[in-house]
Amino acid sequence: MKRSVAALLSIFVLMLVAAPAALAENGTGWAGTTNDKTVTFFCFGVIAFFAVFVIVASLIQGRLERRKERRRLDLERLS
Repeated sequence: MKRSVAALLSIFVLMLVAAPAALAENGTGWAGTTNDKTVTFFCFGVIAFFAVFVIVASLIQGRLERRKERRRLDLERLS
């Protein structure tokens, strides 16, 4: 078990060290040259995504809870 954990940890560290060299060439990554404006808008997009995700997940959970409660009441009424 200790060997597998050590192997996974060393692979993870190697990937972290190699990632900048593998994904960027002369400061140009997958998104091209980036500036502060690009990074700021990307981060705003991430914030908006998680806000919308939380709202949608809460709405789905509320609907499922109502359905569960309705089913429980029906089973109590019919039993």
